[in-house]
Amino acid sequence: MDWLFLLSVLAVVIPSLYLYTVGVVSSRFPMLYNKRICLLIAHPDDEAMFFAPTVLALTRPETGNYVKILCLSSGDADGLGETRKRELAKSGLALGLRSADDVFVVEDPDFPDSMTTTWDADKISSLLCSAFAPHLAESRDKNNAPTVSIDIIITFDAGGVSSHPNHISLYHGAKAFAATLVAGRAGWVAPVDLYTLTTVNFVRKYMGILDVAATLANWAFGTKLKKDDKHPPGLVFLNGVSGNATITTAWKAMTTAHKSQMVWFRYGWIILSRYMYINDLKLEKIKSR
Repeated sequence: MDWLFLLSVLAVVIPSLYLYTVGVVSSRFPMLYNKRICLLIAHPDDEAMFFAPTVLALTRPETGNYVKILCLSSGDADGLGETRKRELAKSGLALGLRSADDVFVVEDPDFPDSMTTTWDADKISSLLCSAFAPHLAESRDKNNAPTVSIDIIITFDAGGVSSHPNHISLYHGAKAFAATLVAGRAGWVAPVDLYTLTTVNFVRKYMGILDVAATLANWAFGTKLKKDDKHPPGLVFLNGVSGNATITTAWKAMTTAHKSQMVWFRYGWIILSRYMYINDLKLEKIKSR
């Protein structure tokens, strides 16, 4: 019976510690305020499976942020592109976006939904320039700082969370875009901050809320995060257990919005994956091209 008692204690202690940690992170770690933010993803459901804690945190009304989602494919590998576009819009609203019109899906043969295809970084950069810095050439001719319609891009890091080549391509494309903004301008700082989602090893990926300790330890003994930084070197977001930005909200964004994707193993992901509970993001250093 001792093991039953131990399990009962853990069932109380672990959620309590997690709830306490949520409060500590929200009060002591940096947050973005009054920013125009683009979440750059590769497929419908990326926003819920990987970035739910980030989107739920940054769309809270008190932050004053305006968050949009740009998805570079409709996820049409199985012929469900139109369905998945509608599901993405529904999920975005569930995660706090202001309008379904704040979700944009690109359908271009240059960006096929594929587990084997790497998308061209320069083509991604060109698309981002067209979308967010259409007058870049004019400002460069006049030696002016570029006018950009967003402040922040958030996307995958070089590991792509799951080593998916489409995810990894977004990292390289977004870096190329930020570098293009200050190309040939030695000493200039890119007017867009690029934050990337940290890839962790297999064990940590499936530790669920237990990975909170490892994540916070990495930041505690690594880069120091100051709450008042204008450009914090890192961001940490945890889903709460009450209010709007909760674990159950993240789950529902998958189970009720992305119904076409809810095969059996997805349920394992939404319960076990640490990305449903916690996101930690790193500010990328951008070098001019």
